[in-house]
Amino acid sequence: MTITQPDLSVFTALESEVRSYCRTWPTVFDRAHGSRIYDEDGHEYLDFFAGAGALNYGHNNPVLKRALLDYLERDGVTHALDMSTKAKRAFLERFQDTILRPRELPYKVMFPGPTGTNAVEAALKLARKVTGRQTVISFTNAFHGMSLGSLAVTGNSFKRSGAGVPLVHTTAMPFDGYANGKGPDLTWLEQQLQDSGSGLDQPAAVIVETIQGEGGINVARTAWLQELARLCQRHGMLLIVDDIQMGCGRTGGFFSFEEAGITPDIVTLSKAISGYGLPLSLCLFRPELDVWEPGEHNGTFRGNNPAFVTATAALNTYWVDDHLRKQTLAQGMIVEAALRDIAAHHSGSAYRGRGMAWGLELSDSHHAGRAALRAFELGLLIETSGSCSQVLKVLPALTIASDELDLGLRLIARAVDETA
Repeated sequence: MTITQPDLSVFTALESEVRSYCRTWPTVFDRAHGSRIYDEDGHEYLDFFAGAGALNYGHNNPVLKRALLDYLERDGVTHALDMSTKAKRAFLERFQDTILRPRELPYKVMFPGPTGTNAVEAALKLARKVTGRQTVISFTNAFHGMSLGSLAVTGNSFKRSGAGVPLVHTTAMPFDGYANGKGPDLTWLEQQLQDSGSGLDQPAAVIVETIQGEGGINVARTAWLQELARLCQRHGMLLIVDDIQMGCGRTGGFFSFEEAGITPDIVTLSKAISGYGLPLSLCLFRPELDVWEPGEHNGTFRGNNPAFVTATAALNTYWVDDHLRKQTLAQGMIVEAALRDIAAHHSGSAYRGRGMAWGLELSDSHHAGRAALRAFELGLLIETSGSCSQVLKVLPALTIASDELDLGLRLIARAVDETA
């Protein structure tokens, strides 16, 4: 693809140096539909990024867009803090009927601020309030957000260093497979919990991603998650599952923990819950944990009504039957086969994932970055993840067409080959 140099002067002159994705994809995007996004010069890109997992149903999904436009055109309430609205009622009723009740999940629903890290902060705060304890167990290579509480349970040293203050009251333990089977797993955590001389204060909670997205698509085994849930029960710790990136169908079931058959005490959702890329987050928890006083945790933009509208439309469209789950698992097998073939041609590489969340780890830690840049030149958006950005992160929309999925996988193979 031949790309003329875009005019980026206003961005470089006025926008903070903190910007990142625009450096990897140096163009000015203008419009998007489904799994395609277009820049202002009309160049077309296939999107295997999906808003970092916020666009599970693609860009400008027509059903969700129609619901949103209808709501806005009739002057539906846009901003209401935590007041009761028709849009919120419709979402809560549909969420209960299509998601919670069929899975026999008894959760209360809390709307914190509109982003994922807001949901994590609420979860940590609630766990400490309920238990009266301070320490939270997290895991190596975890990512839970960029505010201080979320950073404290995040593993990446680069992100943690931006806090500027000590990140305390957390303890990191090895994630499943962290030591490649050569080191302690949950047995080490249990030993510390049982030993009064270990120096580990009795934790309030454990927070975990069933698949670590930013950490490199590290997939926890079902048996490991089940043992973690039992360990939490034995020691009176609350189990928090961060489903912000891997929830809302990304791994097949609506929640990523469904396959393991566990019921976390607290669950955080954001990113794809609105269905349309609109800001919204949820903190779900068992009813007996609902010890909040009115207004004890709040935020001006908690409960985004336009996002309730698109979220309800997404539930009505994609979660009244099993079609999307089956499609996600079937397409996931196609991705797995393609990555297996690529890995076979590149010594030292590995692939892993589940559903429509996959990672291709390359032996040269800089190879993934080169391949992502080449993919952009070829018309494909794909990002990297992992502690050294050594993993190509395959995260298409769940609704991507079969021919688009095949094309994107061929482009990944070409980009990897041409940058080896």
